[in-house]
Amino acid sequence: MEHSISLPYWQFIVLLLLAIFLLLDRVLLPGMRWYLRRRVNRVIQEVNSRLDIEIRPFQLTRKQALIDQLLFDDKVIEAIKDYAREHNMPTEVAQAKALKYATEIAPSFNAYVYFRFGYWIAKKIGRLIYRIKVGFYDDQQLQSIDPKSSVVFVMNHRSNMDYVLVSFLAAEKTALSYAVGEWARIWPLQTLIKSMGAFFVRRNSRNTLYRRVLERYVNLATRAGVCQAVFLEGGLTRDGKMREPKLGFLDYMLRDYHVDIDRDIVFIPVGINYDRVIEDRSLIRRLDRDAEQRSLWFVLKTSLRFFFKILLLDRKTRWSRFGYASVNFGKPVSARHYCHEQRIDFSQLDQPNRFQCIKLLSDQLMHEIGRVLPVLPVALMSEIVLAEKDSGRSELELKAAAMKRIQQLKKLGAPIQISASACEQVLTGALDMLTGRGLIDFNDGLYRMTLESSTLLEYYANSIAHWQPIHPQSDSV
Repeated sequence: MEHSISLPYWQFIVLLLLAIFLLLDRVLLPGMRWYLRRRVNRVIQEVNSRLDIEIRPFQLTRKQALIDQLLFDDKVIEAIKDYAREHNMPTEVAQAKALKYATEIAPSFNAYVYFRFGYWIAKKIGRLIYRIKVGFYDDQQLQSIDPKSSVVFVMNHRSNMDYVLVSFLAAEKTALSYAVGEWARIWPLQTLIKSMGAFFVRRNSRNTLYRRVLERYVNLATRAGVCQAVFLEGGLTRDGKMREPKLGFLDYMLRDYHVDIDRDIVFIPVGINYDRVIEDRSLIRRLDRDAEQRSLWFVLKTSLRFFFKILLLDRKTRWSRFGYASVNFGKPVSARHYCHEQRIDFSQLDQPNRFQCIKLLSDQLMHEIGRVLPVLPVALMSEIVLAEKDSGRSELELKAAAMKRIQQLKKLGAPIQISASACEQVLTGALDMLTGRGLIDFNDGLYRMTLESSTLLEYYANSIAHWQPIHPQSDSV
């Protein structure tokens, strides 16, 4: 006999949802994880066969394992005890804070996302806006770096586009791990950034426990040979000049560095410059303490409007408006050789002496970055226009002064990639960019800077201010 059982609709729906959940949990999700893991492993094998510096096992460690490694690190445990004692709280509460910090800092690197998605989008965005030029101080020296070394790209910081440019330019050599600020901690951006190996840093945090957890992560990653990218200035330049180096990250890397035991740490100076920095006006605005604070909605609205406006332009128009973005890779500096030459052992120094030695190394690295920081047409022409700000000059006079300045810079050893045959066209393009942005006026056959443009022109001219400056009296034509 056939019997039928009737159920209330709500029970039927509950049973159906449970059945779907079990199907996902026991059949579909394991199969999906196996499929994705297989794809990731294929990518890792492929890229490791062509990378100069292979992906390190540390980068492939599960995030939870990294968090546990940080929490049970001897120095972190000691910091937890000290923090609990100092703030008169239970050790468990301090440990929970350390867990929060470790979870926030630890990345979750995904090779598939990095090389299949991140590289592609970085390349598209970079070439969408700029004409990209790359230079090497000595490519042979870069190729001769020991693949087992911990390579650290140390860079100046002019724009948030720096992340994009260096990531895709270095993707043929290695996978970079960046320290990114709190600006990137918004969903879903933070998930994407962490999957590309970046780790978040609270730039101005004075919390001793947080700083200890961050220090141990950077130290562990460096000892494991993870290739990292560090902005020595600690933040974006607001006036265009190179800033004083911050010592924190180098100290984290070197305070426990043993020359004769640990793998070598090789610092590669990287100079980055732009004909037009996308956020230049926002950066200059921060110099004015009385300026009205922009709301988050205003920033998002302006960014989206800019993005869609760029997409509507053809490539030739975009390049004429934004010009060149240039990256130069400088002469590698080996920490092992540096320690031998200076006869120092960072691991044996107390904090004051260690910071003094790290300051000397940081200054040397900043000097090397300055030596390879590209001299671009807009920076050059901005310098010329500012030198002649008291009087108008014809196009011929400005170009003659610019060519004279180029010869002077070449004698000083500045990295200028402007060929003699293209010089006329390049300088014309720079003048057109400055005129199109309203930074200089063209009337009666003469070019003059506008009254409100001096700060912005100085911003671009300051990018090459570390070279011997020009003087209007001696260099005018």
